[in-house]
Amino acid sequence: MILPLASASTFIAAAITLAGFGPAPVAPATPLKVDPPAREELLRAGPLGDRAIGNPNAPVTVIEYASLTCPHCRKFHAEVFPRVKSAYIDTGKVRYIVREFPIGRTAGAAAIINRCAPEEMYFFLLDAFLSRQAEWVTQEVRRDAIYGVAKSSGMSRETFDKCLSNQTIIEGLTEVKQR
Repeated sequence: MILPLASASTFIAAAITLAGFGPAPVAPATPLKVDPPAREELLRAGPLGDRAIGNPNAPVTVIEYASLTCPHCRKFHAEVFPRVKSAYIDTGKVRYIVREFPIGRTAGAAAIINRCAPEEMYFFLLDAFLSRQAEWVTQEVRRDAIYGVAKSSGMSRETFDKCLSNQTIIEGLTEVKQR
């Protein structure tokens, strides 16, 4: 079963209920029915591939579209995601895919850097960018502040500077966001 989630708030509400927080639903949830062509389109990874954790054959796939500057995303990843991960992802019940949906130039720069890092560092940097938003998120793109987070993954300044102009990553992120 694939659960296409219309918005971050819908996803967060569903995750809070799944994780045992908040009120239980009044009636049992009805699984969303997704026709096979729509399901295949939803599962189609973008040109950069998906970043996922959990059992690839899990009965449920959750796709999160996140912006690294989003305070709701930060709160979810700090307070709810660890329990969702423990109860559902780590037990093989859920495959969890994160797709970038950068809102603004600052989020775009951080998403480029996160995609430029080695794949095994993706979720480490995702967490670092979200948990350290106060250090780097501003209206203007502050490269040094973004690098301050990126270097925690071992990224050199030279690699960081080259990544910001990587057209393949920029175009891939744009395609996923537009789709």
